[in-house]
Amino acid sequence: MSEAPVTGGKAGFRTAIDGFLQDRMQAKLDKLKPDDPLRVELIAAFARSTWIASAAKRVEQIQAVTHSLKPIHPDARGTNLYVEPADLPTLDELGSHALGASFAGDVVGNAAALDVYKFLKVESSGQSLLSALLAEDATALQALHDDVDQAKALRDAFVSLTQPRTGSVSSHSKAKQLYWLTGADASDDSHYELLAPLFATSLAHAAHGTVQEHRYGDANKAARVARRERKPHDGVFHDYPGLAVQKMGGTKPQNISQLNSERGGVNYLLSSLPPTWTPGDKRLPVHAQSVFDKLFTARPDVRHSVRELRTFLATNPNPTMTTRDRRDELLDTLVDELVTMAGELQQMPQGWTLNDSRFQDLAIEEMLWLDPLRTEIPSETEFAKQWLWMDWPEQIGKRFARWLNAQLAGKLSVGDAEAREWKRVLLADEDGFAKQLHELRKSLDADGSNIGGLAQ
Repeated sequence: MSEAPVTGGKAGFRTAIDGFLQDRMQAKLDKLKPDDPLRVELIAAFARSTWIASAAKRVEQIQAVTHSLKPIHPDARGTNLYVEPADLPTLDELGSHALGASFAGDVVGNAAALDVYKFLKVESSGQSLLSALLAEDATALQALHDDVDQAKALRDAFVSLTQPRTGSVSSHSKAKQLYWLTGADASDDSHYELLAPLFATSLAHAAHGTVQEHRYGDANKAARVARRERKPHDGVFHDYPGLAVQKMGGTKPQNISQLNSERGGVNYLLSSLPPTWTPGDKRLPVHAQSVFDKLFTARPDVRHSVRELRTFLATNPNPTMTTRDRRDELLDTLVDELVTMAGELQQMPQGWTLNDSRFQDLAIEEMLWLDPLRTEIPSETEFAKQWLWMDWPEQIGKRFARWLNAQLAGKLSVGDAEAREWKRVLLADEDGFAKQLHELRKSLDADGSNIGGLAQ
């Protein structure tokens, strides 16, 4: 649908109407030959007073709505409603009231009379002709006719567009109805109200526009690419899991409503399913000599960062600050993942490496690292002594370095120098590994007074 003309000033609506009629007339004249006798009749039909009088009669064939019955069932016949969202009660829940003064009115009825609704949508100073007529705006009335009485009669005909077309409110056998308990006694029929739900077409249209922008807009495309490539992005990424599409009207969406036709019959349904919780056992180093064997490597962010680091170093980048920053960024991700994994395992029940035979092959330095609460078991005096000796963090650093060298080997030539650097990065990580170690020492009373029965 073409945009409605927008004007302002005292003669704003008159100018807007003239522009609207001229555009429509010219579009029809362009289809006729210069000597076609119908041109004279067409020009006469588009004279202001003639066309407006005809439109006032044809307006009965359509109805402006904000809440429509047709989407409930295409064969339903009954009451549609036009209620401006700003006039609705304000609720905490989302509803049509949230649209305020900015909303798209819909129209149902004879598609051949839709030009009347387009006429009523012409604007002056940001206000539609229909809104101005509903407010009995003087300039809008004058734009319809110079005679005051004639103008009021035309106004009454046009604003009837917003009123129900039947004499009284009615529903239909194919419309939905439900009983709503309004009293306290569910067994008393008088405590119920019979409701006939209508489709909030203006709200649905606004929601459709928002979802369309979030799904296909350039801003969200950029955010989606950044998310997929794991790059920083200043914008917001919008996603609608479980989104469904409901098509209304089949091949003739205009039979439902004007706005439905503009959407091609597409209406989005947001998922209202409860969240699905998939319980899973925590990944543990079962029958493993080291958590670096499989457990750590299997973490998605670890695999991604190793792949990125391998690819980056394979380009043999120049030894610049930029190169060092990029390398350190990837190393920091690996260290963060290692600290996170360790934190998860350190929350396991006290002595989990002692009481389960599946973990007996785990290296002692990794047991000391990942099962610190075992030091508080009275019978684990020797384990507590080794923990307090504090040479195991150095061994963890060496294990991390050997693991990373093994991950990079093949495409890259790495050796002792690189291993020393990887170990240094881990042990010097004051915000990760070192901080976690400090907190463990603090929580376990590192002076040994309450560890493994080593009371002094």
